[in-house]
Amino acid sequence: MATTNTASLTISEMREFANFDAAEQRYIRRSLDIGLGREDAFKLWARDAAENAAIRSQYVTYQELKTLRDSVPTETGFDAIEVFIGKLTRIAAFDLGQERLSCFSSFRFLYERLLGADARPWLPSAFCAAAALPQIRPGRRKMLLQSLSEAAATAPGWSDAKPTFYPEFIEKEAA
Repeated sequence: MATTNTASLTISEMREFANFDAAEQRYIRRSLDIGLGREDAFKLWARDAAENAAIRSQYVTYQELKTLRDSVPTETGFDAIEVFIGKLTRIAAFDLGQERLSCFSSFRFLYERLLGADARPWLPSAFCAAAALPQIRPGRRKMLLQSLSEAAATAPGWSDAKPTFYPEFIEKEAA
């Protein structure tokens, strides 16, 4: 039974990922390589000097992820919220500022994997805080904030199921 549930969850996550546009998929895979230390993102993802610089900035920004994974506050307490949400908002603002994630769904998908299932309750507030910052262009800010559904913003609870699908770089075969 547990294997069936895990398989269903994986398929559901794969379908969700498939609904993101190509730029979002690429950014999520690259971000997971950087944030989880899976691959050398410079070798896999840098196509030009601008991308090389963006990857370097992302490596620096993502250094905080290690600390955040170990400091997810409990839902009921107010201890450590300021530090956690502050750091998470800064990292989220970096990602949203790259203009590769176009909605809350792709943001949530990425951050559930970067931080784990325990961070789910904190993702809507971090997303809203980051998307509302003046560093995000006004038109983009509006689009991002409108992508957060009422259901996601007011959820009475969150699943504690760990993500099972972690998309990776796929090499194109030579023709």
